[in-house]
Amino acid sequence: MNMLSDLSMKSDEVLRVELEEFRRQHRDLDEAIHALEDRGTSDRLTIKRLKQQKLRLKDRISWIEDRLYPDIIA
Repeated sequence: MNMLSDLSMKSDEVLRVELEEFRRQHRDLDEAIHALEDRGTSDRLTIKRLKQQKLRLKDRISWIEDRLYPDIIA
């Protein structure tokens, strides 16, 4: 199963918990990336991989937010 079908089968409560966890992981990755960049001696490949992981988390966060809070045009 892919990520979207896994998420679509979960309840809203479970998705809210996962959303908070993904947001925390996203913040942690952001802090780690900044720390590595500030050191200046970090491996560029490591930073690139962390940024890609951060983007994947952002996609999951966006998908869950769209599922939980759909746009309603009034």
